[in-house]
Amino acid sequence: MKTPRTIVVGITGGIAAYKAVNIVRAFVLNGDSVHVVATAAALRFVGKPTLEAISRNPVHTDLYEGVAEVRHVAIGQGADLIVVAPATANSIAKLAVGLADDLLGNTILASTAPLVIAPAMHTEMWNNPATVANVAVLRSRGITIVGPGVGRLTGTDSGAGRMEEPDTIVAVALAVLDRVDGPAASVVPDLAGRRVLISAGGTREPLDPVRFLGNRSSGKQGVALAQAAVARGATVTVVAANLEVAVPTSVTTVLVSSALEMHKAMALAAESAEVIIMAAAVADYRPKTVQLGKIKKEDVGDTLTLELVKNPDILAGLSAARRPGQLIIGFAAETETDADRLLALGRDKIIRKGCDYLVVNRVSQHEGFGTERNSVTVLDHHGVIVNEASGSKMSVANCILDLIG
Repeated sequence: MKTPRTIVVGITGGIAAYKAVNIVRAFVLNGDSVHVVATAAALRFVGKPTLEAISRNPVHTDLYEGVAEVRHVAIGQGADLIVVAPATANSIAKLAVGLADDLLGNTILASTAPLVIAPAMHTEMWNNPATVANVAVLRSRGITIVGPGVGRLTGTDSGAGRMEEPDTIVAVALAVLDRVDGPAASVVPDLAGRRVLISAGGTREPLDPVRFLGNRSSGKQGVALAQAAVARGATVTVVAANLEVAVPTSVTTVLVSSALEMHKAMALAAESAEVIIMAAAVADYRPKTVQLGKIKKEDVGDTLTLELVKNPDILAGLSAARRPGQLIIGFAAETETDADRLLALGRDKIIRKGCDYLVVNRVSQHEGFGTERNSVTVLDHHGVIVNEASGSKMSVANCILDLIG
């Protein structure tokens, strides 16, 4: 059983405060010890009883409570991670200049734990030069900024400033915490400013207007890679094929369905990418002919014969067309159960694909595809094992991103 980590969730006074309940709940379900520090304004949007029931701990709000135990610094000193969601324009400004006029400000200043903030405000406030400058200051201090997204705001407004969804905030925060806790924390590369292109999901090759040939990939590993890359400061584009999970709104997403569509989208996006991670499960073949109308068994009979043609090899094509300095990481999903033969398949594949690294993972009906966990072996272009990882798809994602120098 893992030792619970102490996570402080700071909530400030914005309408998105109601979403913080789901953030708290997710950390609790992850087995973490969660302590909520809410501003007085936050409690005008979400009640203390709700937050205490979900966190299973008292909610702290007053700077002058618990003076005997020096609570105004003790909470921050005991934190493994602090997450502020939502972070209003006012709270971001106070963080940038180090104000500590409330319990949350004191908690943050008294802590050496990593800090993750999720901004939420109207578009004009987010784009205001003061906010832009304050966010830049926080980024320069190594603070992780999640979002904001683009979408519907309070009232009839819509635009940039919507708080990122709770699941994404939690995933990014846990990725930050895993990097701090992990054995490679001191050598994790800083991806700030790096342009990362990721393919995710599984392609579908149409037979007719209602049927397709597909695979069981959910896209969870590709989305975890995107979340982890964002947490490490990268600018991320995801070419997404039929995902079962949401991509963070702070990520540029290109939606595709078939292998040919992914081939075109990846080639275009690769022109500006520094790092390419080909995590999608792409069909090797597609039907030679796509029927304009639904295929009916009354017309076909007892046997249906399909003629398939080979799809372009996207990974090999990207490797062949790479620019100097461009890093390309491929995936190889195999059903081989013997470890030695699995490695042999991977070593043969990386020679054919020409990529810099190949992530080899075993898949089956209950392993790899569609699950919450993954086990991978990473090979370099010589076929040498450079890393192995097993665990949540987020922890595997960070292991893969550690390859980026």
